[in-house]
Amino acid sequence: MGKRGTGVAFIAISAFLISTKYISAAIFGSGVSSWNQDLFNGMLSYVGNTLNIFSVLSLLVGILYIVWGEYEELKRQR
Repeated sequence: MGKRGTGVAFIAISAFLISTKYISAAIFGSGVSSWNQDLFNGMLSYVGNTLNIFSVLSLLVGILYIVWGEYEELKRQR
């Protein structure tokens, strides 16, 4: 797998981690009879910030890999 493919994989991991945060909060509150925004925000706070941190790191690594692959491609063409 090239650098561009690795970058896309890291970006996909980032999207998976972000969606996992929201799905976890929804599962956590699945027994609630009525929903509102404040309640869901409270459930998100119970999930924590770890998934946010790892998703942002994964996104940055993915972008860096894509930029690195493009840079090497431009350098090779010159």
